[in-house]
Amino acid sequence: MVAITAHPSLPPRASVRGFDDDLQQAEAEMARLASRLSGHPDDLQGRVRLLYRMFHRASLSGKMAHFEEVDTELRSLLSEFGPKEDVCLLSAHLAFRFHRLSQVRSAFEMAPQLAGRVEGKVLLADLEMQEGRYQGAQLELESLLADSPTWDILARLAHWKGKLGEISAADRLYAEAEDLLTAKQMLSFAWIEVQRGLLAFKHGNYEAARWHYRKAEFSYPGHWYTAEHLAELLAAEERFEEALEMLGQVVERTAKPELCHALGDMFVAAGQKEMAREWFESALKAYLDSAQRGTVHYFHHLADYYAEAEDDAAAALEWANRDLQLRANYSTQAAMAWALYRNGKLAEASEYIRLALASGVRDAIIFSTAAEIFAAAGDIEASRKCASVAMQTNPQYRRFHMHH
Repeated sequence: MVAITAHPSLPPRASVRGFDDDLQQAEAEMARLASRLSGHPDDLQGRVRLLYRMFHRASLSGKMAHFEEVDTELRSLLSEFGPKEDVCLLSAHLAFRFHRLSQVRSAFEMAPQLAGRVEGKVLLADLEMQEGRYQGAQLELESLLADSPTWDILARLAHWKGKLGEISAADRLYAEAEDLLTAKQMLSFAWIEVQRGLLAFKHGNYEAARWHYRKAEFSYPGHWYTAEHLAELLAAEERFEEALEMLGQVVERTAKPELCHALGDMFVAAGQKEMAREWFESALKAYLDSAQRGTVHYFHHLADYYAEAEDDAAAALEWANRDLQLRANYSTQAAMAWALYRNGKLAEASEYIRLALASGVRDAIIFSTAAEIFAAAGDIEASRKCASVAMQTNPQYRRFHMHH
């Protein structure tokens, strides 16, 4: 667990620039750039600046419609001006965010010089991690850190250390990342604080999680991303009325289908199953609409939805397999194992959960999944060991949690 035993009170908040201010500024800058470009559509530099502001606005809001606008403009720029380096870099970032890993590789093929830039090397390390080549990704991050110590590389390495159960090392790296930020980077500071809170939450240390979430909100007020994680903590503490209200407000602001799904799960956990149905239906419609448009971002969520909310084992297996074909890593392997288990295919389920465990990731939910699969397959000793690791990793793992 993260060793935080006492926390001083936060001082009264001064006038701090927060989420709403930044979103308004991003939209105002977009409007100014669009106005300047209205008579000069061939101004490549101006178009690229607008594109990056659009991406910043989408990242702030979290709204899929905003990301789709970025995608449309990206395609226009590539068509009109060819594979310009900064456009290809943003194309790779956008594709990675939505699990379109083949498009990430295509962006690097269009602009080979990206592979020599630090930003490109970081993104390629992210790609390695998503495709299950963990050791190579970690070595690349460590090499980059030795040459170019930046906050985002530190945060990536911290995230992986946390996945491996190296909690103190992960939290220390996150703290080092914060030390590299300037006073103007409070969004990034708050994001790191949420990661530190999530690290504590996933190991059952709710006091530390709350402290980090409070610091995030204090430093960068009004961000739905912080509220989403605080709502999860409240639900885990069975403070469902507060949690449901908070997550409901986040859903209203972002319209993210995965959060509609989480809200349904939260209503079920609160004993209000009749209230969950509309949120599940809303999430499923958005997931399927997205898949029908050819996007792959929600395959993992569809596998989880059909395995749990809908109890359709065959559909869960179909979506888990489609996700696995895109990116074979511990997360997709564990989802595949669970879907196989729900279909009664115990030998195959055992094989896939062993692959997930072989990653070295120390996640209480994955180990509890392994314990259930091994018990059903008759491997009682392996089941007991996995159940023990799950409890050691997070004594609270049976409490409410969201599928991030």
